[in-house]
Amino acid sequence: MKITPENERKISELLEKMSVRDKILQMFQMDKSAHKEEFPALSEENLGSYLSIMGEEVEALRQKAKATEHAIPPIFGIDAIHGHAWRPFATIFPSQLAMACSWNEELIEEMGAATAKEVNADGLDWVFSPVLCIARDTRWGRVDETFGEDPYLIGKLGAAIIRGYERDGLVASCAKHYIGYGEATGGRDSYDTEVTMRKVREVFLPPFKEAVEAGASTVMTAYGTLDGTPMTAHRELLTDILRGELGFEGFVVTDYCNYKLISTKHRVAQDAREAARLGITAGNDMSMNTVAFIDAAVAEAECGNIPMETIDEAVRRILRVKFALGLFEEKERMPKSVIACKEHRRLNHALTRESLVLLKNNGVIPIDNSPEKAPKSIAVIGPNANGMENQYGDWTFTSHREPAEYKRMKNDRYTVLAGMREIFPDSEIKYCLGCPVSGEEGADIAEAVRLAESADLTVLVLGDDLSQNGEAKDRAKLELTGKQTELLAAVKAVGKPLVTVMVTGKPLCIGDVLEKSDAVVQMFCGSDLGGLAAAELISGKFNPSGKLPISYPRSVGALPCYYNGYSSWHWGGYCDEERGALLSFGYGLSFTEYEYSDMEVSERTVKNGESFTVSANVTNKGKMAGKETVQLYITDHFSSVMTPRINLRGFKKIHLEPGETKRVCFTVTPDDLALVNRREETVVEPGKFTVYIAPCVPDFTYEEEKMAKIVEITE
Repeated sequence: MKITPENERKISELLEKMSVRDKILQMFQMDKSAHKEEFPALSEENLGSYLSIMGEEVEALRQKAKATEHAIPPIFGIDAIHGHAWRPFATIFPSQLAMACSWNEELIEEMGAATAKEVNADGLDWVFSPVLCIARDTRWGRVDETFGEDPYLIGKLGAAIIRGYERDGLVASCAKHYIGYGEATGGRDSYDTEVTMRKVREVFLPPFKEAVEAGASTVMTAYGTLDGTPMTAHRELLTDILRGELGFEGFVVTDYCNYKLISTKHRVAQDAREAARLGITAGNDMSMNTVAFIDAAVAEAECGNIPMETIDEAVRRILRVKFALGLFEEKERMPKSVIACKEHRRLNHALTRESLVLLKNNGVIPIDNSPEKAPKSIAVIGPNANGMENQYGDWTFTSHREPAEYKRMKNDRYTVLAGMREIFPDSEIKYCLGCPVSGEEGADIAEAVRLAESADLTVLVLGDDLSQNGEAKDRAKLELTGKQTELLAAVKAVGKPLVTVMVTGKPLCIGDVLEKSDAVVQMFCGSDLGGLAAAELISGKFNPSGKLPISYPRSVGALPCYYNGYSSWHWGGYCDEERGALLSFGYGLSFTEYEYSDMEVSERTVKNGESFTVSANVTNKGKMAGKETVQLYITDHFSSVMTPRINLRGFKKIHLEPGETKRVCFTVTPDDLALVNRREETVVEPGKFTVYIAPCVPDFTYEEEKMAKIVEITE
């Protein structure tokens, strides 16, 4: 966001002319669909923002704003979580969790830039993305919206997408949900997060620090509470830390109806006036869609309960973003032709390919699709084999708009069935549902068995649906639902090669799937082209390079199972479950083999405050070119507070031809070694650290090994 003296002068002039109500109206964002009765009258006033409005109505509301006394343009916001996904026929990219599997900052930045163009072309200005929540309890419904479980990875990928959104000044980004939202007790959406401020600084704040440094224009407060204090009313986090320490200069918007929740659910405010006073004085600048906020805030300001300088500063921050976006000028928009253009499709295809993770392969894939060698018959079976809604996941036009608006989909959107038909044109593709995701209606396992028996290969597509992931869709069970497990067992019993594609919004408990399948491919809500990319992977058209940004639980009772926990657990596991995650953070297979060797550190003894380098060779030992994500991890041996047993502190994605070796080098900075002490200070304590270079999170150890070196930090 560009701040100029000239714009600051114009903002000051506007503030001098505006009444209290004028200012409060700038601090309000309205959702027409939720307030149809109030909308006609309020839309005649100079509202600050509108939510989820598209099409011709956007320009009509802009013209209304021009006719008001101060003619301040509204800012139009939209939930563009993975592309301009509320608009039918725009480019829908993989979900955040899926794109995180790419570990590819460059592609994710380009995805942000492409989304900004499509949103801007549609007349909108503001994307409610990225989600920087940390998904460490996968019962939580919104796991698919996150970049996974690790603060470091989330911070790097979040910063990348923000740079893309903000690159050309086309839209404002919004880092959310501030803060600790995904850590709510029991994976319960919008519930209390029972963590200390030290833990906030150690785990949850770093991604938002990265977001501010990357140029995020706005931040959204979370629905929930932190140790009993609603985030909407948390002055320490909103003002002292976000603005004072991180230097954030944009504006803060509440999540949907947060001002109402302060009274009705959190019950820390008796009425709308007290809620407005608490929220504004804490540091919120804009209220999302609580109409009662307007009159309540005006009354509190006019009687002096909210200082006018606090109101003025909130409005200044809002106007600052509007000026930076050029909304006060006759802004030239991107042409409509950029929406779902060929360039964005190519980008989507590349990102979707890298978002798929190969979880198992006993050698059954890749399968030659040439006319001479392709299977004569392929059975494609399963509840997610031929439906786009579950492949898209939450926050798309199929999850939030009426079916009549998308009953006709473009023919370049691929389910797994459509992808298999295109990639294996010389094979007879036979399809049946097998069973639904949940329940038994339409189940025909006998038909599925018959198809599998008559085919040379079975591609089984299992997973979840929109009733099981997304906002307010927390789950107490993470096993496959309905008759899917029965379907899996029946198809396995046929004895033909079995490739399973998991189409889900989060990691499920898939021990049976891994055991019974010859190959398993994970697709986390895989976009327009997820089915095409899955079929291309199965045929070997590309070498899979996806790595998990999140761990898989063995069972729900073994949650949480995130990789960077503590080493203090008595015996380190449950007495009735195998230790560790089913699949660990950073894991992902390839069609080739990578060898790591010759790890070196530049210094074995390093003075506190200085950096050092660590490097290793990575060699492609196989016969197929591929991309490998090389990961750097660090363990602090002893410290004044408990630290995680191991932490990701770097990653690089490299391309290797068969037989090629590349030297991969990382610089370890003091920030990579720091901890948050009991006084909530970020410091580096002298002592020993183990540094690892690995293809995924290594087994925890203090010992020095082939790819692990001990470095001592001195005073």
